Amino acid sequence: MLEQFAARLSELLEPIAAFFRDLNVPEPIVHWGHPVMMGIVVLVMGSYAVYAGWKGRLATDPEVAAKNWMDHKKIAPLMFLFIAMGYTGGVLSLVMQKQPILGSTHFWTGSIALLLLTLNGLFIALSFGKAKGVLRTAHAYLGSVAFVLLLLHGVFGLKLGLSI
Repeated sequence: MLEQFAARLSELLEPIAAFFRDLNVPEPIVHWGHPVMMGIVVLVMGSYAVYAGWKGRLATDPEVAAKNWMDHKKIAPLMFLFIAMGYTGGVLSLVMQKQPILGSTHFWTGSIALLLLTLNGLFIALSFGKAKGVLRTAHAYLGSVAFVLLLLHGVFGLKLGLSI
Protein backbone atom coordinates (compact mmCIF):
# COMPACT_ATOMS: atom_id res chain seq x y z
CA MET A 1 0.00 0.00 0.00
CA LEU A 2 2.80 2.41 0.91
CA GLU A 3 4.65 1.54 -2.28
CA GLN A 4 1.52 2.31 -4.31
CA PHE A 5 1.17 5.68 -2.58
CA ALA A 6 4.84 6.47 -3.24
CA ALA A 7 4.50 5.49 -6.90
CA ARG A 8 1.37 7.62 -7.29
CA LEU A 9 3.02 10.59 -5.57
CA SER A 10 6.08 10.29 -7.82
CA GLU A 11 3.78 10.10 -10.83
CA LEU A 12 1.98 13.27 -9.74
CA LEU A 13 5.24 15.14 -9.15
CA GLU A 14 6.93 13.93 -12.33
CA PRO A 15 5.67 16.81 -14.56
CA ILE A 16 7.15 19.33 -12.11
CA ALA A 17 10.38 17.34 -11.87
CA ALA A 18 10.54 17.13 -15.68
CA PHE A 19 10.17 20.91 -15.91
CA PHE A 20 13.15 21.40 -13.58
CA ARG A 21 15.14 18.67 -15.35
CA ASP A 22 14.57 20.54 -18.63
CA LEU A 23 16.20 23.62 -17.11
CA ASN A 24 19.46 21.65 -17.19
CA VAL A 25 20.30 22.50 -13.61
CA PRO A 26 23.78 21.10 -12.92
CA GLU A 27 23.64 17.69 -11.27
CA PRO A 28 25.58 18.75 -8.13
CA ILE A 29 22.94 21.42 -7.46
CA VAL A 30 20.09 18.95 -7.95
CA HIS A 31 21.88 16.39 -5.78
CA TRP A 32 23.32 18.61 -3.02
CA GLY A 33 21.26 21.83 -3.20
CA HIS A 34 18.60 20.61 -0.75
CA PRO A 35 21.08 19.36 1.86
CA VAL A 36 23.22 22.49 1.76
CA MET A 37 20.28 24.89 2.02
CA MET A 38 18.50 22.87 4.69
CA GLY A 39 21.73 22.44 6.62
CA ILE A 40 22.02 26.22 6.79
CA VAL A 41 18.39 26.57 7.92
CA VAL A 42 18.66 23.91 10.61
CA LEU A 43 22.14 24.71 11.88
CA VAL A 44 21.92 28.51 11.80
CA MET A 45 18.26 29.40 12.18
CA GLY A 46 17.29 26.31 14.16
CA SER A 47 20.11 26.51 16.66
CA TYR A 48 19.47 30.22 17.22
CA ALA A 49 15.71 29.67 17.59
CA VAL A 50 16.34 27.00 20.23
CA TYR A 51 18.99 29.12 21.96
CA ALA A 52 16.83 32.27 22.07
CA GLY A 53 13.76 30.34 23.19
CA TRP A 54 15.54 28.66 26.08
CA LYS A 55 17.49 31.78 27.02
CA GLY A 56 14.22 33.70 27.20
CA ARG A 57 12.60 30.94 29.21
CA LEU A 58 15.45 30.66 31.71
CA ALA A 59 16.27 34.36 32.03
CA THR A 60 15.63 35.97 35.41
CA ASP A 61 15.82 39.49 34.02
CA PRO A 62 12.49 40.38 32.34
CA GLU A 63 14.24 42.56 29.73
CA VAL A 64 16.61 39.74 28.73
CA ALA A 65 13.69 37.31 28.59
CA ALA A 66 11.62 39.69 26.45
CA LYS A 67 14.49 40.33 24.01
CA ASN A 68 15.18 36.62 23.56
CA TRP A 69 11.51 35.72 23.18
CA MET A 70 11.18 38.46 20.57
CA ASP A 71 14.18 37.03 18.68
CA HIS A 72 12.64 33.55 18.95
CA LYS A 73 9.27 34.82 17.70
CA LYS A 74 10.97 36.44 14.70
CA ILE A 75 13.13 33.52 13.59
CA ALA A 76 11.08 30.42 14.47
CA PRO A 77 8.20 31.07 12.02
CA LEU A 78 10.66 31.80 9.20
CA MET A 79 12.59 28.64 10.06
CA PHE A 80 9.35 26.65 9.92
CA LEU A 81 8.49 28.17 6.54
CA PHE A 82 11.93 27.35 5.12
CA ILE A 83 11.79 23.81 6.50
CA ALA A 84 8.33 23.25 4.99
CA MET A 85 9.53 24.58 1.63
CA GLY A 86 12.73 22.55 1.93
CA TYR A 87 10.72 19.43 2.67
CA THR A 88 8.85 19.96 -0.59
CA GLY A 89 12.11 20.64 -2.41
CA GLY A 90 13.70 17.51 -0.99
CA VAL A 91 10.85 15.33 -2.18
CA LEU A 92 10.99 16.97 -5.60
CA SER A 93 14.76 16.47 -5.72
CA LEU A 94 14.25 12.73 -5.16
CA VAL A 95 11.71 12.62 -8.00
CA MET A 96 14.10 14.55 -10.26
CA GLN A 97 16.81 11.99 -9.50
CA LYS A 98 14.33 9.13 -10.06
CA GLN A 99 14.76 7.89 -6.49
CA PRO A 100 12.06 6.33 -4.31
CA ILE A 101 10.32 8.91 -2.15
CA LEU A 102 9.15 7.04 0.92
CA GLY A 103 11.96 4.54 1.11
CA SER A 104 14.48 6.31 3.33
CA THR A 105 14.89 7.07 7.00
CA HIS A 106 15.67 10.62 5.87
CA PHE A 107 12.17 11.01 4.43
CA TRP A 108 10.52 9.71 7.59
CA THR A 109 12.60 11.77 10.02
CA GLY A 110 11.85 14.86 7.92
CA SER A 111 8.14 14.08 7.91
CA ILE A 112 8.08 13.55 11.67
CA ALA A 113 10.12 16.71 12.30
CA LEU A 114 7.75 18.78 10.16
CA LEU A 115 4.79 17.30 12.03
CA LEU A 116 6.42 18.09 15.40
CA LEU A 117 7.15 21.67 14.33
CA THR A 118 3.56 22.07 13.14
CA LEU A 119 2.28 20.81 16.50
CA ASN A 120 4.70 23.13 18.23
CA GLY A 121 3.31 26.11 16.38
CA LEU A 122 -0.20 25.04 17.30
CA PHE A 123 0.77 24.83 20.98
CA ILE A 124 1.70 28.50 20.93
CA ALA A 125 -1.29 29.51 18.82
CA LEU A 126 -3.60 27.78 21.30
CA SER A 127 -1.78 28.81 24.49
CA PHE A 128 -4.26 30.98 26.30
CA GLY A 129 -6.13 30.85 29.58
CA LYS A 130 -5.36 28.14 32.09
CA ALA A 131 -3.51 25.95 29.58
CA LYS A 132 -0.97 28.66 28.70
CA GLY A 133 1.79 27.46 31.06
CA VAL A 134 1.42 23.80 30.15
CA LEU A 135 1.40 24.47 26.42
CA ARG A 136 4.39 26.80 26.64
CA THR A 137 6.33 24.15 28.55
CA ALA A 138 5.31 21.51 25.99
CA HIS A 139 6.36 23.96 23.25
CA ALA A 140 9.84 24.35 24.74
CA TYR A 141 10.49 20.63 25.06
CA LEU A 142 8.83 19.60 21.80
CA GLY A 143 10.82 22.26 19.93
CA SER A 144 14.03 20.91 21.42
CA VAL A 145 13.09 17.35 20.45
CA ALA A 146 12.26 18.51 16.91
CA PHE A 147 15.65 20.24 16.67
CA VAL A 148 17.54 17.13 17.78
CA LEU A 149 15.48 15.08 15.30
CA LEU A 150 16.42 17.56 12.55
CA LEU A 151 20.11 17.07 13.39
CA LEU A 152 19.63 13.30 13.13
CA HIS A 153 17.67 13.90 9.92
CA GLY A 154 20.73 15.68 8.52
CA VAL A 155 22.92 12.67 9.31
CA PHE A 156 20.47 10.38 7.50
CA GLY A 157 20.34 12.88 4.62
CA LEU A 158 24.11 12.88 4.26
CA LYS A 159 24.06 9.08 4.22
CA LEU A 160 21.29 9.13 1.57
CA GLY A 161 23.10 11.72 -0.52
CA LEU A 162 26.30 9.70 -0.54
CA SER A 163 24.42 6.55 -1.51
CA ILE A 164 22.76 7.94 -4.65
